Amino acid sequence: MQLTKQIKSVYPKQFFLLLIALLLTGSGALAQAPDKAKPNIVIILADDMGFADLGSFGSEIHTPNLDRLAAQGLKLTQFYNAGRCCPSRTALLTGLYPHEAGVGDMVKDWGDPAYQGYLNNKCATIAQLLKAEAGYNTIVSGKWHVGLVPSALAYNRGFDQSFTMLNNASSYFNSGPLFNDGSKITFMLNDKQIYRNDTSEYLTQAITHFAIRSLDQIKNDPKPFFLYVAYNAPHWPIQALPQDIARYKGKYLNGWDKLRAQRYQKLRAAGIIKNEWKLSPRYEKVPDWDKLSAGEKDKWDIRMAIYAAMIDRMDAGVGEILAKLKQIKKDKNTVVLFMSDNGGSADDVKNWTNVIQKDGTPGSVVSIDSYETPWANVSNTPFKGFKKNTHEGGIATPLIAYYPGVIRPGSVNNQPAHFIDILPTCLNLAGVEYPEQLDGRKLIPAQGVSLINAFYGKPFKEHDALFWEHEGSRAIRKGQWKLVAENHATWELYDLNDDRSETNNLAEKYPDRVKALETEYLAWAAKAGVRNWDELSKAAKKAE
Repeated sequence: MQLTKQIKSVYPKQFFLLLIALLLTGSGALAQAPDKAKPNIVIILADDMGFADLGSFGSEIHTPNLDRLAAQGLKLTQFYNAGRCCPSRTALLTGLYPHEAGVGDMVKDWGDPAYQGYLNNKCATIAQLLKAEAGYNTIVSGKWHVGLVPSALAYNRGFDQSFTMLNNASSYFNSGPLFNDGSKITFMLNDKQIYRNDTSEYLTQAITHFAIRSLDQIKNDPKPFFLYVAYNAPHWPIQALPQDIARYKGKYLNGWDKLRAQRYQKLRAAGIIKNEWKLSPRYEKVPDWDKLSAGEKDKWDIRMAIYAAMIDRMDAGVGEILAKLKQIKKDKNTVVLFMSDNGGSADDVKNWTNVIQKDGTPGSVVSIDSYETPWANVSNTPFKGFKKNTHEGGIATPLIAYYPGVIRPGSVNNQPAHFIDILPTCLNLAGVEYPEQLDGRKLIPAQGVSLINAFYGKPFKEHDALFWEHEGSRAIRKGQWKLVAENHATWELYDLNDDRSETNNLAEKYPDRVKALETEYLAWAAKAGVRNWDELSKAAKKAE
C-alpha cells in the first residue's frame, strides 16, 4: 500500500493510466489482491435442505437473515454438492472429490482406499491450511461426519476449537439413540466425548451458541479466523421448538402440488431459473393431495410445518452469529458463505426397521419422523431426484456469498461450480497457495477452482467438467451437457442450457455425445478410485 502511494505521488499521470488499463483489460489483478487485511471466513452449512427452501430461493419459509445476505451479496444459481452428507463435507473441507480423500461413501470402511470412510493422509482441510500457511484461528461447530478415527476428527484436522457431532443424525433435544443398535449420539468438545441430556438446549441453538462463545474468546486477537458452522438442521428426525412449529401449522394444507407451483414461479420471477426450464413432474410415488382424507392432510401439514420451523430456527441462528460479528467489530472484513450439503431427503424413517419408532407429539423429543418424499419433492423444486441421487434434485444447492465492500449487492452468477471450489476460494482470499505437502505428507492437488472473481462481478475459471458418483449413482457435467444415471439404470443426456430440470432425455438423439461423455466419466472414475458399487458391496459382505 505504501509503495502504491509513492508511485501515485511521483507519477500521478502514469498511475492513472495504469489503473485505467487494468480496468479495461479486465485482468482481474486488482480483484485478486484486494487492499485489505486477510479476511475472516465463515462457512455455514445446512443439512438436507433443498434448492428451493430459502425465501431468497423461492420459499415461503421465513429466512430473513439469509435473505438479507443474498440481497446484499451474491447468489450462485448453478452450484453443486456431492449428493450426500459425508461426500459433500469431504469435498468442501478438502477441495478434492470425496473418493480421492477416502470418503467415497459414508463413514463405513468398505475395505477400499477410496471408500475407507474417513479423511486420508493425502488431503488437508481448509482449517489445516489456513492455520499452517496464514496463521488463522480456526473454529468448527456442528456436524462433522468425515470419519470416526482419531486422525480424521476436527481437533486433529486443524481446528483450535471444536464442538462436533460424529453421527449422521441426532435428536435435537438429547443424545438418546435413534437406531435399534442402542448407540448413543456422540459429540466431541475438542478432544473429549460428551453427551447431551434431556435438559439440553435445542441442537441448532447449541451449535449457534458454541460458535458465538468461540468468537468471543478471540475477539481481541488480531489474527483472522475461519469459522465453520455445520448445522444438523433440517435433517431428520424432524423436531423443532413448539413456538416455531406454531407459526407454520396449517400453512401447508393447500398441498404439495400448489406449493411446488408457487415456488417454481417465484424462482422464475427472481431470475434464479430460466423461464423455459419446466417444472419437473410430481414424483410418481407422491399421492394426489386432493384424494387424501382430512386426517391425512393434517398429518402431512404438521410434518412440513416442523421442517419449516427447523429452517426458520437455523436462520435465526445465522442472525445471532452475524450480530456477534458486528458486536465484536469483525463484520466489515468477513466473508460469509452459505450452502446445503445435498438436496431434500426422501428418507421415510417410519418405514425403516433399524430406526426406533417413537410416535409421541409430532416435532417433540418423543417423536422420530421425517417429512418424506412428497415434501422433499417440494424442497427440490423445480428439479427431480433427491438426496443420494445425481439428478439435479440431489446435487443442486443454493450458494450465498456475502463480502461487504467487495461483492455488489444483488449479484448473481450462473456459472457451474462445486463444493470442491470452496477450499481454493478460501485459500485465495487468504493469499495462500495450495501446498504440495503438509507436515511431511504429500497432498493430492486440489481439484477445484477459486470463485473469488465472482465476488468482483467477473467470470471465474470454468471447470472443464464436473463429476459425481455415490453408491452407483453417477454423472458428468461438461459445459451445457450432463450425462447422468442412477445405479442399475442407463445413461440419460440433458442439455442444461435448455432443460436444467431434466425433463427431455436426449440420449437416443445424440448417441455419440453419450459415448464421449461416458468415456470421460470413466477416465475420471478410474483416476479417482471409483468402484462398481454392487461389486464393492458384495466384497464387503463376503469379508464380514
